[in-house]
Amino acid sequence: MSFEINGKPFSQMPRAGQCLRTFLRELGHFGVKKGCDAGDCGACAVLLDGEPVHSCLIPAFRAEGRAITTIEGFGCGDGGTHPMQQAFLDAQGFQCGFCTAGMILTCASLNQAQRTDLGAALKGNICRCTGYRSIEDALDGRTNVDDVVEAGGAFGRSLPAPAGPDIVRGKARYTFDTEIEGLLHIRLLRSPHPHAKIVAIDKTAALSVPGVHAVLTHDDAPDRLFSTARHEKDWMDPEDTRVLDDVVRFIGQKVAAVVAESEAAAEEACRRLRVDYKILPAVVDPERAMAPGAPIVHPDRTTEHRVANAQRNIVAETHGEFGDVAAALAASAVTYEGTFTTQRVQHAALETHGGLAWLDPSGVLNVRSSTQVPFLTRRALADVFNLPMDKVRVFCERVGGGFGGKQEMLVEDILALAALKTGRPVKLELTREEQFIATSTRHPMRVHIKAGADAAGKLTALQLDVLSNTGAYGNHAGPVLGHAVAESISVYNCPNKKVDAVAVYTNTVPAGAFRGYGLPQTLVAVEAAIDELARQLGISPYDIRRRNVVRPGDPMLSPPPSEYHDVAYGSYGLDQCLDLVERAMQADAPRPDLSADWLIGESIALTMIDTVPPAGHIADAMITLNDDGGFDLTVGTAEFGNGTSTVHRQIAASALATTADNIRLKQSDTAHGGHDTGAYGSAGIFVAGKATHAAAERLANMLKAAAAEAWLCDSASCTLDDNSVVSGVRRISFAELVRNAQEQGEVLAASGNSQGTPRSVAFNVQGFRVAVNKGTGEIKILKSVQAADAGVVANPMQCRGQVEGGVAQALGAAMYEEMVIDAQGRIINAKFRDYHLPSFADVPRTEVLFAETSDTIGPMGAKSMSESPYNPVSAALGNAIADATGIRFTSTPFKPDRLFPALHEKFGD
Repeated sequence: MSFEINGKPFSQMPRAGQCLRTFLRELGHFGVKKGCDAGDCGACAVLLDGEPVHSCLIPAFRAEGRAITTIEGFGCGDGGTHPMQQAFLDAQGFQCGFCTAGMILTCASLNQAQRTDLGAALKGNICRCTGYRSIEDALDGRTNVDDVVEAGGAFGRSLPAPAGPDIVRGKARYTFDTEIEGLLHIRLLRSPHPHAKIVAIDKTAALSVPGVHAVLTHDDAPDRLFSTARHEKDWMDPEDTRVLDDVVRFIGQKVAAVVAESEAAAEEACRRLRVDYKILPAVVDPERAMAPGAPIVHPDRTTEHRVANAQRNIVAETHGEFGDVAAALAASAVTYEGTFTTQRVQHAALETHGGLAWLDPSGVLNVRSSTQVPFLTRRALADVFNLPMDKVRVFCERVGGGFGGKQEMLVEDILALAALKTGRPVKLELTREEQFIATSTRHPMRVHIKAGADAAGKLTALQLDVLSNTGAYGNHAGPVLGHAVAESISVYNCPNKKVDAVAVYTNTVPAGAFRGYGLPQTLVAVEAAIDELARQLGISPYDIRRRNVVRPGDPMLSPPPSEYHDVAYGSYGLDQCLDLVERAMQADAPRPDLSADWLIGESIALTMIDTVPPAGHIADAMITLNDDGGFDLTVGTAEFGNGTSTVHRQIAASALATTADNIRLKQSDTAHGGHDTGAYGSAGIFVAGKATHAAAERLANMLKAAAAEAWLCDSASCTLDDNSVVSGVRRISFAELVRNAQEQGEVLAASGNSQGTPRSVAFNVQGFRVAVNKGTGEIKILKSVQAADAGVVANPMQCRGQVEGGVAQALGAAMYEEMVIDAQGRIINAKFRDYHLPSFADVPRTEVLFAETSDTIGPMGAKSMSESPYNPVSAALGNAIADATGIRFTSTPFKPDRLFPALHEKFGD
């Protein structure tokens, strides 16, 4: 068979039944991505005779004799850039970049008629990161990057991502974009039962499949208990998980791993495994899980394993009260009480979990993984497999989205086991279905709130009763629960507060870390209560919040008292955020032409978030001046669309009076030395950025001292300017300084460290104007505004993109995303087409505004802004819907079929 790929002939034969996507990747065209293998996401798009197709749906043999164009061959000439690729660079129409190749090829193929309805034209291409605004900007020919930035002026400017040119050309390398000789493939057999004891596993038929090298079960794995959650302090999570267990606790839990020459052979061997299960009683409902007589998910766990009360399925709990809430509610002028429920949501990062592992000639276990936490994963692997730390290396290339879902060790343990057992390089890449049924999700919660206020609108009482469903394992259960009941009410001054919160095990897919880390769930209830009190008192949603939010000098309190006392007002912009959103919502805007069936309303919600997780978050950085006058900066932070790679370079360039392109970045590899807790908790800039700033400042002082020594002057008289040290009329270039140092046998290098303390707080306020159809329950978002207090905004373009992406992702959870679980605990919509991720047509354009503050704790005045844009969105939407309809809906997502019954009861036909 003959194929033409990017203008060159190929004669390779595809395997029987092979799709075009895998065929192209086997030929080295790694720009063709796997996001779903079902034609739902568009990450695999290529041009077939000039027309965009989803290559995962096309049998490879059908491309015979046709012209195939991948992103690598799309540019003009050898290594050139197509105008659409350049447009995406100019607009920076990407974040993690995993969807970008398919998005560019699809956008470039649109005709003028299709461009008038981008919602329809791009319905087959999903972006989980950007919120689509920057993609639209690329199509409109907008430039969002600053053209020329002077040396030393990088910080605070809209500089492009350093990986941008490689992303748009398909040259950026993600986890699986590599070829390793002798690679074996892993497939996993998963449990069909929600709770069962494995009595026996018969491997005989599986081992007879040609190409199978090993079948690994619990008998082959370490018996060590651990948590898949990764935190700097292990005590934050329960020890309740094994690499492979002889008890399965949810449908989808891994039972055995088959290692074979091909995925097809491994899958066939999985089908031939015979497992004898003893079925155990299961519990799916979290309320029932705590009741007497309920099946116990982890009967052998105790407080020694950091499980609060295993006999009641309670993995974590927190209780406390300030003042007397009951008395305060009784004396309040107005009160509100309600019960809210939030659903299970999938991260849906387009690059699925997975990785590769191999032993190098020196006996070091190398793991190349799609992870946010390479250093913590190395530590866990060393512990579980009893290996010295220097015999384990974990690293990541560019990561195709994370959102907290990759703050876990979900695949690296199996990769390590397979590599150690076989001595061969191995690969495990989860399918999209496995992402849904076997990784982690947002914690579903039931939140009961009571709130009171006096006649002047001052809060008198706040009470939260929270039930969190952590699923079959307790990864992140306690920290998420504690976070959920902390800043959600500590942002308000109130003399009487009470919290009762528990996280319980059930025989369902585990929950874990997810952007916002518990706050989006509780804010739906807290912010609803604030709006309801305002409505009863006849004051605006803005004014009641202004009367009650904390201000510098006020204690930020939520019961029980925190053992950490390192959170301070490094800066404060909440007042500005409220003002900015109020003015923007009041600004004149064209009103849509809607019939009388549409009810219009608007409201807001706010959030406060600590800029760093508690109990320590550590980052090291190293920077070296090279022979050519450029710098090598080494950090541990992973890049997955969070923008830290850009900002690290901006921080270093500004401190060293150079340009960002003069900073060469090495990152996310434990072999580089040092330590980095990980890219989570919005710590990439606030913690790791501080380490970079400290290293760069230290090197700057060394350069001044070196120049002063050469000039025989005081280093205090020296300053840095445009890649040189200057003192009066004297100037010496960095390149000359490094040559002088080399002649003396010295290296000009410095390190920096940040311990993640003290911590500051960041603020966001979201406003919506919505129209609700009283006859159908359909919701139209007429206006979306978010104001953010990010301190000094390190990169306005990137920070705006983080806000837009957070709003878009949160709107998915607020309006339609929901993992549906049946009575047996089985997920019944484990694919994108049944789950409804936000597409271009679903996402409104959000106006993003920034408060003008400078944080005294963060690097160069900056604060975190990755998680917090997500947090107030569902709450603000719920408040706007209530304003429009006069009905308080208390369960997310706010789907039309959920709204319709109450609307029909109130308004009739």
